[in-house]
Amino acid sequence: MFFLTVLLFSYLQISQQIQKTTANGKEMLSNPRLIPVQGTLNVVMNQNVSLSCHSDSGTPPVRYTLFKHNQKISTLNRPDLTASLFNLTINSASDMGEYKCKAENNISGGGKYSNSLNFTLKEPISKPMLSSPTSQAKEGQNVTLSCLSENGSLPITYTFFKGRQSISPPVKMQKREAAVIFLFMNSSSDFGTYKCRAENSFRNNTKYSNSFNFTLAEERSHSQPLIISLGLILLLFIIGFALAIPFLIIPSYKAKKFKSTRSSTGFTSTTNAEEPEDYVIYTEIEPVKPEEEYVNFSVIRREDEKEKAACATVYSKVFIRH
Repeated sequence: MFFLTVLLFSYLQISQQIQKTTANGKEMLSNPRLIPVQGTLNVVMNQNVSLSCHSDSGTPPVRYTLFKHNQKISTLNRPDLTASLFNLTINSASDMGEYKCKAENNISGGGKYSNSLNFTLKEPISKPMLSSPTSQAKEGQNVTLSCLSENGSLPITYTFFKGRQSISPPVKMQKREAAVIFLFMNSSSDFGTYKCRAENSFRNNTKYSNSFNFTLAEERSHSQPLIISLGLILLLFIIGFALAIPFLIIPSYKAKKFKSTRSSTGFTSTTNAEEPEDYVIYTEIEPVKPEEEYVNFSVIRREDEKEKAACATVYSKVFIRH
């Protein structure tokens, strides 16, 4: 049994050697290795990068081809087993993705493929925005602060400050979401100016937010509802009085107009209570003329016709002094 195992192992070794070497002594290529020359797969927009593709063994010349998403990008021929360098420029997000290279020589058949590489785009963060649902609070009230940078590669780490003092441990966000902290406004010292800071793996790219101020909300006076109620009552009274004015003035105006109409005829009659019922005095008053300083009036005295007394007329002048 042991002899059969050793025999099988030897056969496999010989078969692999036969696959690597053809009858004319040429060796097939090994699987190439694709590596970033800059040593990292983190890139920024408009950055130039280089990829190295190299087969350690095989018979040259070697033809190397670079692929992105199985689409051929470029082909280089090497007369020996030295590495081929592919130069790229990251112009957009579409330049991210899976890269592979393929090595071929005259006897490799379908060629050998390398490992795959994926670039990660590192975008500098934008200035974060610090906000809260309210800017006024009372002592003993809970409030929230939110900090968000809308642009920049993830993850983003946020830190909150009051003045220059940090008030929270760093909050790392793996998604494009705002970091939120809760504050308890315990005393007047908790009111004031707050800020937040955002940073990611992009070098020398730390941004601070706008300032946000919490102010102490004024307590509403208990007498304020009473003042509002009194104001409404006074307003209703004024409106009611304004609506009642026409009903008070119009009747009085009509009465005066009627009285004026009666007196405009120029005749009035009076009856003396002490005289007999048939004793009447008629008086006629002439209007005042602008150029005269007096008016004329006449008094007509009439007695009962049965007594057949003659009517007497008396004229008088009344001077009006200015």
